[in-house]
Amino acid sequence: MAAAEVRHRTVEVASGVRLHVAEAGPEDGPAVLLVHGFPELWYSWRHQMRALAARGFRAVAPDLRGYGDSDAPPGRDSYTVLHLVGDLVALIADVGQPRVFVAAHDWGAAVAWQLCLLRPDLVTAFVALSVEYHPRNPTRSPVQTLRAVCGDGHYICFFQKPGVAEAEFGRGDIKCLLKKFYGMRKAAPLIIPPGKTLFDSIDSDGTCPAWLSEEDISYYAEKFEKTGFTGGLNYYRCIDLNWELTAPWTGVPIKVPTKFIVGDQDLTYNIPGVKDYIHKGGLKACVPNLEDVVIMEGVAHFINQEKPDEVSDHICGFFSKF
Repeated sequence: MAAAEVRHRTVEVASGVRLHVAEAGPEDGPAVLLVHGFPELWYSWRHQMRALAARGFRAVAPDLRGYGDSDAPPGRDSYTVLHLVGDLVALIADVGQPRVFVAAHDWGAAVAWQLCLLRPDLVTAFVALSVEYHPRNPTRSPVQTLRAVCGDGHYICFFQKPGVAEAEFGRGDIKCLLKKFYGMRKAAPLIIPPGKTLFDSIDSDGTCPAWLSEEDISYYAEKFEKTGFTGGLNYYRCIDLNWELTAPWTGVPIKVPTKFIVGDQDLTYNIPGVKDYIHKGGLKACVPNLEDVVIMEGVAHFINQEKPDEVSDHICGFFSKF
């Protein structure tokens, strides 16, 4: 969307942590918090911001901590889900409305699910993209579960070692690497076989996906060249720590009205067991006010950018009900 349509500001959300926030739409409109994933930025919501603003909503899209023009605390332990949810709670307070709508993708969805779990009083309704909610398993941590289901080569297991993934992302031209990452379309978990690199294991030839322009890639590349990827990778490295910290909420359902949208080629949707969990009552049992599940055919992981109009219509339509 045109730069003039977007307002940019900085919000202090914690001691020493300021988030860059992009906004569009009337300031007195119902606020919609848009939460991005990895490796993305507020910019990933540019299409939805335009659509929401046109319908009278106030779109609020931060760069999460560790990303873009937001602050990036140096230590891994500053990226737990309690820190990340705390950032969103502080941002909602700054917006000045008692409750907001939330739409979130990938890691943003994982954080927003926890926002709905921990602070349902702040969320009117939620649209989750690509990443479904999984309840806390009291007997086995998430990384242990991934290793059991997918093996040590699963990319999240690979991301656990500090410096290793950073070296992969620093090995080539950042624009080419981002094109390859955004171009993933294989309907299967991302597995890194022994002796192969992360980017050797991605089913993409590195050409720019049709739904991204060279200008888009340049924007992402400029920001990640400045920040690196450690901030975003620390989200993955806190997965098991999050599991420890959230023990008090074991078994608590998420009661926020929710819509879930995923592409049928999304690597997350094709993890063994996920389709049955979504379609045979598992997700509904954990999210009793799950009102709709949408499977978009022929669509991969970066759904809100690949199919911007359809996703915008789903988000606006769902939130307009409230």
